[in-house]
Amino acid sequence: MNEPTDNNSAVRKDPPSLVYVVDDEPMLLELATVILEPLGYQVKSFRDPQTALDSFRSARPPPALVITDYSMHNMTGMDLLEGCRRARPGQKILMVSGTVDERIYRDSAWKPDQFLAKPYQARQLVEAVKELLGD
Repeated sequence: MNEPTDNNSAVRKDPPSLVYVVDDEPMLLELATVILEPLGYQVKSFRDPQTALDSFRSARPPPALVITDYSMHNMTGMDLLEGCRRARPGQKILMVSGTVDERIYRDSAWKPDQFLAKPYQARQLVEAVKELLGD
């Protein structure tokens, strides 16, 4: 009789973690998707932060992680972060930016869980996501 073995521990047995990625640059949305989906994450991308916030508020279940750019056309990543945290105080948020650094939220009541400067390497994004999600 053949008993099941657990030789492939790299395969996710849990449902994939949902990750929202919000950036007004389509190429960066695609890059995050190409990096994260092969690792078993379900990625939902948004070019418009207001659309992302609306989706976030109605999402059941909510995303495990929100990755947001800071500088976007009609809303900053800090505005999005605040909206997400008002709806769900424990929401994990990774902020990325090529225009500001961590000083942007130093005096703010709302802070991301982590900050990643652009341009970042795929390895840096993967490490940040895994750390935030406890993977």
